[in-house]
This record gives sequence, structure tokens and C-alpha cells, in this order.
Amino acid sequence: MSAIGSLLGVLLLLFGLVMVARLVVDWVGVLGDSRASWLPPARRVTHGITEPVIAPVRRVLPAIRTGSVAIDLAFTVVFVAVWILQSIAFSL
Repeated sequence: MSAIGSLLGVLLLLFGLVMVARLVVDWVGVLGDSRASWLPPARRVTHGITEPVIAPVRRVLPAIRTGSVAIDLAFTVVFVAVWILQSIAFSL
């Protein structure tokens, strides 16, 4: 395992964890108490880190509407890509 592969793998792992945090923060905002004082700062941090990667994918792959619900495929594609790239990076 090379040092560059390990470093890239760790960075992808951290980015994946931030994506999980974004998912939790978004769902808490939708299903939980949207007036929680910690929610806006957490949303700013998680979206600020992940949105530069997700936004270009979202322009190519828009959300799918199913009635009143929209499924963000861009988030899902980036999430899966991060975990695949992470496993490749750790195997270098």
C-alpha cells in the first residue's frame, strides 16, 4: 500500500463521513425538529463541504420526482463513487 493511496483513501473516507453527516442533518431537518439550534450551522458545514462535488453531478443528473417526493440521484451517485474510489485507493 502506497502512501499516496493511503492518504487518498483517508481523504475519501472523511468525505464519505461528511456525506453521511449531511444525510443525517437533512433527514433531521425533514423529519425531526427543524427549529433545532444546531441544525443551521451543521447544514452550512456539511453542505459547504459536499456541495462543490455534488452540484456538477446534479446538473447532469437531476432529481427524480415521485409525487411529492424528489430523490436526489446526484447524492447517491457521488456517495457510491466515493466508496468505490476509496476501496481502490486503499488497494494501491
